[in-house]
Amino acid sequence: MKQFEGKTAVVTGAASGIGFGLAERFAQENMQVVMADVEEEALEKAVERLEQHQHRVTGVRADVLVKESIEELFAKAQEQYGNIHILCNNAGIGAFSGNRAIWEVEKSDWNWTLGVNFYGVLYGIQTFLPHMQEHGEEGHVVTTASLAGLMRGAGTYGVSKHAVRALAESLNADLVARGSKIGSSVLCPGFVNTNIGNAERNRPANLQKTDVPDVDDEAFAPFAALLKNGKAPSEVADIVINAIKDNVFYILPHPAWDDTIREHFDEILSRKELRPPGVPTFMTPREDGEKY
Repeated sequence: MKQFEGKTAVVTGAASGIGFGLAERFAQENMQVVMADVEEEALEKAVERLEQHQHRVTGVRADVLVKESIEELFAKAQEQYGNIHILCNNAGIGAFSGNRAIWEVEKSDWNWTLGVNFYGVLYGIQTFLPHMQEHGEEGHVVTTASLAGLMRGAGTYGVSKHAVRALAESLNADLVARGSKIGSSVLCPGFVNTNIGNAERNRPANLQKTDVPDVDDEAFAPFAALLKNGKAPSEVADIVINAIKDNVFYILPHPAWDDTIREHFDEILSRKELRPPGVPTFMTPREDGEKY
């Protein structure tokens, strides 16, 4: 997809972070942008920020946990702007389950993490893709996964992001097999300066934890610092725009992780016993200044 002007993008999780960066970047390309988020007040402020620059944007409160909410988002977007050309399934959460083993994580955590991170993406694909295929114009789907979807570990979050990456790969294969004019990408960022570490603020009442684990602030502090010092969402958005134009599927905006990813796949192909996880390389400051 080369031409953006006058076309329409829908971005979930658009009130902040990568989602806002994407919405802002699409607006700068003279697109109409439908910004969706579960946080209504934050969404209103985000829309106002872009409207101040005379961008054509619309905010729609949507909960990606609920398919009917995604269907309503689609209906409002189509009613407002007609054909949808770019869909960014970006909404996601970073659930924290303390030091629990994977078999000790309670059902509410699984339902919330997989509900937002995986089913939210699936619902977006199921709802928007038939329309995007039928209108016959060029388009693109961007699915936000994570580098956690390319490595082992990371608990429920990692499980959900592996599933999201696999879903995006299947979507791409199906589009190619059908000769579709819709391209697709999976975005796998490392640390980005967002508030994903505070995702608990949006946990639904019916999925609250019954046994809240103690949060080890000292252990979490390095990750919080890495998030704060990560890439700017606007920088990631620039990379995504270029990937859409070049029809790049795997979007890896953090080359500082390349060796870690390569080690993981080499480990798989070695067919040997897994080594105990050591200190991640990203915990060591880089001399070249590249962001993790």
